[in-house]
Amino acid sequence: MKKLIHLCLILIVITWLLQGDSHAQENLSQVEQEEKTTPYLQGPTDRAELEAFLEGVMASYMKSFHIAGATLAVVKDGEIFFAKGYGYADVEEKKPVDPEKTLFRPGSISKLFTWTAVMQLFEQGKIDLNADINIYLKDFKIPDTYPEPITMIHLLTHTAGFEDFLSGMGARRPEDLVPLAEFLAKKMPARVLAPGKLTSYSNYGTALAGYIIEKISGMPFEDYIEENIFEILDMQQSTFRQPLPSHLTDDMSVGYTYEKGVYRPQGFEYINGLAPAGSMSTAATDVAKFMIAHLQHGKYGENRILEEETAKLMHTQLFTHDPRVDGNAHGFWEMTYNNIRTIVHGGDTLLFHSLLSIIPEKNLGLFVSFNSVGGSWPVYDNLIKAFLDHYYPSAELTDIELPRDFMRRAKRFTGSYGVTRVVETTYEKLMGLMMTAKVEATEDNTLLITMPMGMGASQWVEEEPLVFREVGGKDTVVFGENHKGRITHAFFNQIPILAGIKLAWYKTPGFHYSLLAICVVLFLSTLGWPASAISKLVCRSKREIPGAPGLVRVIAGGMSALYIIFLIGMFSAVSNYMDLIFGVTPFVKILLILPILSALLTIGALFFVYVGWRNKYWNICGRVHYTLVALASLVFLWFLAYWKLLGFNF
Repeated sequence: MKKLIHLCLILIVITWLLQGDSHAQENLSQVEQEEKTTPYLQGPTDRAELEAFLEGVMASYMKSFHIAGATLAVVKDGEIFFAKGYGYADVEEKKPVDPEKTLFRPGSISKLFTWTAVMQLFEQGKIDLNADINIYLKDFKIPDTYPEPITMIHLLTHTAGFEDFLSGMGARRPEDLVPLAEFLAKKMPARVLAPGKLTSYSNYGTALAGYIIEKISGMPFEDYIEENIFEILDMQQSTFRQPLPSHLTDDMSVGYTYEKGVYRPQGFEYINGLAPAGSMSTAATDVAKFMIAHLQHGKYGENRILEEETAKLMHTQLFTHDPRVDGNAHGFWEMTYNNIRTIVHGGDTLLFHSLLSIIPEKNLGLFVSFNSVGGSWPVYDNLIKAFLDHYYPSAELTDIELPRDFMRRAKRFTGSYGVTRVVETTYEKLMGLMMTAKVEATEDNTLLITMPMGMGASQWVEEEPLVFREVGGKDTVVFGENHKGRITHAFFNQIPILAGIKLAWYKTPGFHYSLLAICVVLFLSTLGWPASAISKLVCRSKREIPGAPGLVRVIAGGMSALYIIFLIGMFSAVSNYMDLIFGVTPFVKILLILPILSALLTIGALFFVYVGWRNKYWNICGRVHYTLVALASLVFLWFLAYWKLLGFNF
């Protein structure tokens, strides 16, 4: 169940390249076994010992997951306790990573700086966390889709209810970057959930908070962060600006993919229109200063970025789906592990993957960032857990006795579960077919939860009503029910940024894949493969009577051919869906024309269904076959409309 976060941050971003690699998963298991042999201590007290521990863990991860370089910093008791670079910032030039100088892209960890700025304005009385955010918006307004308005609290906790989107989040060149206000107005996502009910991680929501910072302060967002956070903390190797300021360009690490045994350098990643949500570039020791300030209740040296009360408030829980699972603080995520509460934030671009973790009760923090695709969520998540297991080990978990009567109520929980971080109104909704987990009952009186996209499965045992614990693990899932006692949601303890939603049968991937398969077989049957052999065997001959129009076959064949071409094209587009981060490609726009043409041909096909039965153009079997093809076209058009693929929904 650990692997689910990776999928959520996908639709974001974006770590799917690693998750599909079964060999990488085997390597991760081997690394975990090595970690279990490490002697336990009670907190890092010796820098040499900490360095030796991290050296072993980092070397294993970087080798197993093909990571070119990493940067790391640990802070403790108000100072940088340890900082080190690993591997290369530039493989070709053999340039090592310097934790004090080398810039990495921490992705969504940028959000913590945005939320800190929000809390600065809150303590100054300039932002009311409970007010309708529309009072702060000048260039556009959020529609009143629901009776409840969206507030800053909803943005802080990712409970505003915006749908997600990927298309247009990236830019290939600096000149393609769209200003914040213009982007937010143009790319405003639909409100698909009532605010304050369920978490649904939103880059747009954080960027919206950044825009509000601009309007209240009267300063560009980048200027505000520099003046009110970076300068106060002496973060000289940090910026939100794109492209990078000239004095920082030589310090930027290259980002890498890994193909056929070779590290492939990639260009600088431009975050388009969502700078407050993820455009920061920074060095490890700069982030260390930020962690120190938060651990010192807003104070860094003689300076402050927050008043003590505000900093403490920012670290308290603001929302949770259920008291038995972790939730969200004021911008941070909660993660409880080994009975220790941490407040964290992950960050992923296409190439860089990072984690910031603060342990308030220990006055301790850790930041790590990797510059390669392979360093995604499973790596940095297991790194922090290895760190906590090493320095703050918990007692061995006691086995839970399997409830013998569980099978009598297991059916309540079984089924398909989607996630709240979805798209509802654009063609990207199709990604939802790949974002579904399956829950099944086992003969062992446990639940088997299978993650999508080949990310594995794990067993869960009932600990108390509606509460399950991972077999052999430390994670918890709590199921939610409605007033009728029907299971409606699943809340995972280690994933506070989204929720699982139990799907009705007609929304499940299995139902839609079945419809798709039937339609494809019928479409292919009009093209002579592979169902034509079956058709000939059953129908023998359609025996057209004289005068049967040849246009009948042209319409059915043309309609079917367009559908098949569309499906092949969409499969290709989805297989390379990360290209969509730069916007809708011309190829996809052309593809979306094909179903419209097929819909027009369907009208003709339905007309000839009527004419064919009235004039008996073929034998009964032939007429039934033609009718089924026409009906398949109607069903497929419904399928396309449901997934927002009929028309230009982008």
